[in-house]
Amino acid sequence: QVQLVESGGGLVQAGGSLKLSCAASGSIFGFNVMGWYRQAPGKQRELVATSSSGGSTNYADSVKGRFTISRDNVKNTVLLQMNSLNSEDTAVYYCNVWSLGMNTWGQGTQVTVSS
Repeated sequence: QVQLVESGGGLVQAGGSLKLSCAASGSIFGFNVMGWYRQAPGKQRELVATSSSGGSTNYADSVKGRFTISRDNVKNTVLLQMNSLNSEDTAVYYCNVWSLGMNTWGQGTQVTVSS
């Protein structure tokens, strides 16, 4: 069973940067997708960025050009570099892995952007 542990959240001023990290314990077999989602207070959880084991990436329009997702398939980690942060990026960020038809979520890490 895969477990995910996120780190790297925190408080940052508008215009600043943060890097989130997610480490997956346990084996991930076959085609899989690792990614980041976020949920702001009073809003639904939304996709931020995903990266497949096949090499494709996908970004929400709101973060394109500011956020970069990367992964290490050997270490089973996925990173999210977030630049030019603004108040609308404030949310709890969740790591996600989809593999063999199963979704696994991390516990979430808070990102707060102060204006």
